[in-house]
Amino acid sequence: MQRMKTCDYLIIGGGIVGLTIALEIKKRDANASVVVLEKEKALAQHGSGRNSGVLHAGFYYTADSLKARFTREGNARWKRFVEERGLKINRCGKLVVAKNEQEVEGLRELKRRGDLNGVETYLISLEEAKKIEPRVKSTELALWSPNTATVDPKACMAAIAAECQAQAIEIHLDSPYRGRRGQDVLTPQQVYSPGFVVNAAGLHADKVAHDFGLGLRYRILPFKGLYVYGSEPVGALRTNIYPVPDLRNTFLGVHFTVTVDGQAKIGPTAIPAFWRENYEGLRGFDAAEALSILRDEAILFFRNDFNFRSLALEEIKKYSRAYLVRQASALLEGVRPENYRTWGRPGIRAQLFDHQDKKLVMDFLLEGNPQGLHVLNAISPAWTASMPFAEYVVDQIEALHKGKEVAQA
Repeated sequence: MQRMKTCDYLIIGGGIVGLTIALEIKKRDANASVVVLEKEKALAQHGSGRNSGVLHAGFYYTADSLKARFTREGNARWKRFVEERGLKINRCGKLVVAKNEQEVEGLRELKRRGDLNGVETYLISLEEAKKIEPRVKSTELALWSPNTATVDPKACMAAIAAECQAQAIEIHLDSPYRGRRGQDVLTPQQVYSPGFVVNAAGLHADKVAHDFGLGLRYRILPFKGLYVYGSEPVGALRTNIYPVPDLRNTFLGVHFTVTVDGQAKIGPTAIPAFWRENYEGLRGFDAAEALSILRDEAILFFRNDFNFRSLALEEIKKYSRAYLVRQASALLEGVRPENYRTWGRPGIRAQLFDHQDKKLVMDFLLEGNPQGLHVLNAISPAWTASMPFAEYVVDQIEALHKGKEVAQA
């Protein structure tokens, strides 16, 4: 017979979003009992340990979005957090470059958005850009973001987990969500009877929400991100180099990232995945899940909103290391394929799909009721935005306790 455990708050998902929400709950109510369920045997096995490690500055997003509200503040909060704990940080900045004259206007739009969001950016000449990174290629202008930085996501997750432990937050590993029975939540080892449920299950957030009768118009679509690492000496690349993105979708294009240790990598891809944990081989394959995801991807492919068909076909080509490196070489001089041979661990982005309106959801999205709150779309840059986003989530929890509805972006 399974044991019963009661708690004030039960958080499903021990990624960066789940843990920062747990900390914010305890900050506001030190007496609250908070339990976090993590389905894996260790933390940071999915997006929170497989992301790029980039602390974004916040200039990509429209000023009316939650992403714009939280990214700038999240960048500053993470910098304070890592420095106070002596964790590594690479304050290398970012150059966004234009491959042709048409993309120069895209740089101006990014600058306009940055100004509206209160983010420090500079439109600079190619000559000025080359003083920052001598190998950079651009047309006429580049956009310089001095506040972009990189950290070690796994080290940051370990530090956040230590904060949780210090606040008497219980993190139960190897405890996957297995469904609900009334208001009780079931795992293989235990039954939980929570006062309030927070769903921060990432790739599985839609399935959990559907069990609670919420988020029924939404499903998660997974996209696989791959990086290939360079073998050039540390310091061979001084700053992150990004292209002008297609602002109709959530992906930023193939770029160069300088890791916290000063190593360069090229990526990521945004390849449509066939199941939620489609990292490698057939591990974790689920036929019913794959059919559902393929159906949604087929709808996007044939509707071709935001040029999805070309995006999908282009991304599939990036399984070829040579093609990926060739794409990146448009941003930087002296990129040699033999220097980029080592694939990193793949990551999967949990992207929410609105199957009623047949479109990708481009911002954070929550749904809730007096029994629980569901983080349906913790969209990139969720890592950077996680601390202020957690405050927003707990604001919504408090509103639900008072009988109010969850605010929407």
